[in-house]
Amino acid sequence: MPTIIIVNARLVTLQGPNGPRRGAAMRDLGVIEHGWLRIDDGRISGLGPGEYPVSDADEELTGELVDAAGSVVMPAWIDCHTHVCWAGDRLDEYEAKLRGASYLDILKAGGGIMSTVRATREASEDDLLEHLGLRLARMTALGTGTVEIKSGYGLETETELKMLRTIHAASQMVPNLVIGTFLGAHAKDPDRPAFVDETILETLPAVVSEFPGITADAYCEEGAWSLEECRRYFAAAAELECPIRVHADQFNALGMTSEAVSMGAVSVDHLEATTPEELEQLAGSSTFGVMLPICGFHLDDRYGPGRAFVDAGGALAIATNYNPGSAPSPSMPLAVALACRRLGLVPAEAITAATWNAACVLGLQDRVGSLAPGKRADLQMLDAEDERELAFEVAGPGPLLVILDGRIVASRGIVAGDDEDEESPFGGGPDAGD
Repeated sequence: MPTIIIVNARLVTLQGPNGPRRGAAMRDLGVIEHGWLRIDDGRISGLGPGEYPVSDADEELTGELVDAAGSVVMPAWIDCHTHVCWAGDRLDEYEAKLRGASYLDILKAGGGIMSTVRATREASEDDLLEHLGLRLARMTALGTGTVEIKSGYGLETETELKMLRTIHAASQMVPNLVIGTFLGAHAKDPDRPAFVDETILETLPAVVSEFPGITADAYCEEGAWSLEECRRYFAAAAELECPIRVHADQFNALGMTSEAVSMGAVSVDHLEATTPEELEQLAGSSTFGVMLPICGFHLDDRYGPGRAFVDAGGALAIATNYNPGSAPSPSMPLAVALACRRLGLVPAEAITAATWNAACVLGLQDRVGSLAPGKRADLQMLDAEDERELAFEVAGPGPLLVILDGRIVASRGIVAGDDEDEESPFGGGPDAGD
């Protein structure tokens, strides 16, 4: 793997406490205003302020020298809540929504999630993998390095396993870190009266047999899984030693947030309809709140109370919720911009929620989420000299450069070192390392 040295950068390192960031700690981005960063063998081998300290040994290196020219270099995004593996589309339903149909109306009529379920059941694993790879490439170009992907469009054992096998196959083929989650308790199949029992007694054990320790997720909502059904599902998951996460309080507060805290859930995701009392309880617990502002933007302009949650001391992460129905966007920069406009966050808080805290949700903070020696080299160079532009700009073209696992995987016009520069550690000009 080539050595990569980035110089003249504004480094947003996110270095700080090892656990989830709360309160004022979310606003400390560990910025080095003018510095350098070096990558060897796929890992960050060093970084620091000022000019890169050239040594005699550097003259023998081959690789890339990147002059950031004052641009921001920061960790790649951690998208900790997505549904990126699906088949088909829901464009007809989008038109119906524009004519006035609500999301729950569509769901109760057998559309929404169920239309994607039917298409996903019919798709081959190869077809799913092809489409998943294309979506991951779009996310990568926008600076995303780590992606959590849920199943949940199978709603029966074989298709849920097909989805999880596809997600695993993608993880072996792409430069991203890909984390699979079992969302067996998503919608309910109206054609299967015993669906809840089948999911708990048949599908969940089959999934855990093939993917031990996988996180189990559920969608607790009117028209989906009830509070009592989620309790049963999560109790069975806990017996199988699965961590748990839950979609809760998207449209209605059913008490799942309090239940999730008492069960030690990793996260409660959505939170648009959470009561002030349950929000305080969540903020005081070790359970993360994951808010999904693109969902509110696309559906109904309802958003999680991000400002109140952070002020109460909650551990907040944000994610795209990228899916074919309620959040059709691969863009973490859009999620950050909306988090500031609609959740009430300041830019530094949104960046922390989309990198470090999101890594903590997935238990990956020792590998990604900050720039530090020894960590996986997943980072991006922004087309900006101030990280606050991420929150200010909407629908920009994405970063100038994306490096994942120590390799340049996306680039917009970045050129290697100049052979006229006597301090170049490579000394070979722009063709060095080709």
